[in-house]
Amino acid sequence: MRQRILVLSAACVGLLAGGVTNSFAADGSPTKWLPATAYVVPKYTATEGEGYFAIIEGRNKRLYIGTHANGVNSWLVEFDPAASQMNVVVDAQKTITVQSSGFATQAKIHSRNNTGAITGKIYFATKQGYPAANESRLAYPGGHPMAYDPATGKTEVFPIPVPHQGIISITPDEARGVAYLSTCSDERPIESTHFLVLDLKTHKYRDLMDCQHMYAFVVVDHLGRAYHPILGGDIARYDPATGKLDRLKQTIDGLPPTKESHLADPESHPINWDISPDGKTLYSLPMSTNQLYRYDLTGPGDTLAGKSLGTLIKDAKNFDCRGMCVGPSGAAWASVTHAVNGIQQHHLVRYRPDDAAPRDLGPIAVRNPDFTEFKDASGKDLPFHAGFGKAADGTFTTKYVTMGVCEARDGSVYTLVLHPYSVLKLTPNDLPK
Repeated sequence: MRQRILVLSAACVGLLAGGVTNSFAADGSPTKWLPATAYVVPKYTATEGEGYFAIIEGRNKRLYIGTHANGVNSWLVEFDPAASQMNVVVDAQKTITVQSSGFATQAKIHSRNNTGAITGKIYFATKQGYPAANESRLAYPGGHPMAYDPATGKTEVFPIPVPHQGIISITPDEARGVAYLSTCSDERPIESTHFLVLDLKTHKYRDLMDCQHMYAFVVVDHLGRAYHPILGGDIARYDPATGKLDRLKQTIDGLPPTKESHLADPESHPINWDISPDGKTLYSLPMSTNQLYRYDLTGPGDTLAGKSLGTLIKDAKNFDCRGMCVGPSGAAWASVTHAVNGIQQHHLVRYRPDDAAPRDLGPIAVRNPDFTEFKDASGKDLPFHAGFGKAADGTFTTKYVTMGVCEARDGSVYTLVLHPYSVLKLTPNDLPK
């Protein structure tokens, strides 16, 4: 059953703008804040105010967002921008018909979600949370891939692929009747991450290899070949036409990746991956590297030729990017932060294929600071609500690292932020051309 939560309507936000505007110098550099409208995700679905990069637009122009309630459950939330409503559409534990508690719960929908090209189903998956000191990691049974159909409201649940491991990525190729998964054991410094093929009809798996690369995003190219990073910098490529798994090398600007790039770390590093709409170009952005990279997926041989596209944030310190996507327009977007006056200043960066370099569109402000309650009836600060506040110039903004980013077909861009877990919306009018 859907649980409906009304959030602040777009018609009201103009009254709360507080002078937040965007402006750009002749060279395209930002001179003022980008105004965004905030919408809080239902708070019981994110009890500690946090969430991840699980956001995607469906064919119905609604956004689908995964949540995290450690030791409790996780939910898939549908956000309808036109109605300014959040609707809980999938209760993970209820859907898999298993009620658990503690570390055994399906506590996160942390996966890079995707929309089925044929059916319009929303593909997502569950993952483990954080164990208490007295809990064994074996208490977690394993994550489930799922497919929610917005047209019928029904959710298909697939079996656990690897016992005791969660799922960090699910990418469907409905034309070929398969989906690709990456699992995660959450061990450190080296974790187990299986690259698998799921037959969508039989629900059977083929385990291609344990890539041991944390936070892997599987992409599928124009020929139906699926890619998964491997510990140490190599890349696995599976071709369903031949059933062959290749191990590819990579270069950046004709040379092996540098240590500073974090593309070939010996203990791996979170790397954002996404692919162009035509399936011929892979974009890569390591979490702690202030550089965007591009790979040509049409070339021959056993080496992916990468190119450095340039710096995202000029002179940024403590760079952090956990949200990158390539939207339907073909633009690559990054929701990034860097330390400024005690906060992680939130910037939106865009790269279009014809651009000379990524463009920092500016820091993001929240135009509707009363979009949710931050204090209880007695005036005391609510727990897990410290992620918003004022910058040095008095602008209301976010304070912590950000998570996902998604470009919609109408040109709007959405980012996921923390404490409380919320969606920020920037319309085409809020963004430079």
